[in-house]
Amino acid sequence: MARLARVAPVGVPVHVYQRGNNHQAVFADESDFVAYLGWLKEYSKKYGVDIHAWCLMTNHIHLLCTPRLEGGISQMLQSVNRHYVRYFNYQYQRTGTLWEGRYKSCLVQENAYLLDLYRYIEMNPVTADMVQEPSEYPWSSYQINALGKSSEVCTPHPLYFALGKEAIQRQQAYRDLFNGHVLDTKRIEDIELATSKGLALGNDRFKVQIELLTGRRVVSKKAGRPAGWRKTKLDKAAKPDNEAAD
Repeated sequence: MARLARVAPVGVPVHVYQRGNNHQAVFADESDFVAYLGWLKEYSKKYGVDIHAWCLMTNHIHLLCTPRLEGGISQMLQSVNRHYVRYFNYQYQRTGTLWEGRYKSCLVQENAYLLDLYRYIEMNPVTADMVQEPSEYPWSSYQINALGKSSEVCTPHPLYFALGKEAIQRQQAYRDLFNGHVLDTKRIEDIELATSKGLALGNDRFKVQIELLTGRRVVSKKAGRPAGWRKTKLDKAAKPDNEAAD
């Protein structure tokens, strides 16, 4: 099946996922995380991409971001990866591919899914049993969004600002999102399916709006033959030869 063309309209949040080739480690030392974040800061600003949340795991990354310029996300990631692969290969005396093909992504409906994506991304280290609390993991945006740590990479989304008038109120409300509120299995499956297939994550109205905006399909086609194919086949078979040729 041909891959859907990737779309990232200006102003629409995007969840980005990329993993190491054959699940290999892409971060082996603290300096690697620092290097990646440095290039992410530089090129997100250069290409007009607001980074709302992220998590750098040992063998993959997650980003939640919104492009302010056409083509910003692709240009940003191409530049970050070009510098980072060159750095990583030199650092560890290796050659060849580091990432597993092109990055995967999905468009995100703000009101329905955005804050769930924040939680999904920043809970990755907990889900992987690397830490017990998201605050213990230094290579995600949780300490910034929940605890007020300063960052030049993070640009809060308007929905984050809506959590409270003051920073301390927003941080408390954000921490409350994580306290005892585990994402249900269906929501996680929706996020992972949409991201892996490059679809839109939201309700039917959102998906229609995105398709009208971009002119491209952002919903998964049903597997198998089209509905009614058997009846059509039988109808054709029942027609006389001269009628079928008309």
